[in-house]
Amino acid sequence: MSIDPRILDDLARRLSETVPPGLTAVRDDLERNFRSVLQSGLARLDLVTRQEFDVQAGVLRRTRERLEQLEARLAALETDRR
Repeated sequence: MSIDPRILDDLARRLSETVPPGLTAVRDDLERNFRSVLQSGLARLDLVTRQEFDVQAGVLRRTRERLEQLEARLAALETDRR
């Protein structure tokens, strides 16, 4: 998954705005560094998009439903055997 660069830019800008007024001369450099650190940190995370998550949640839900059906069917067959 790739993070929208605009989100990283906005977050880096917000972080740089928290720099105390006496350090405004280094704000642009800090903003670039913040962006780089955020990008590399997020890249190491094993993230998926919301769409991918929703698809997998649907697959899991259908699999669980099918498993419950099969368990009920097996229980009925076992009951018939007795």
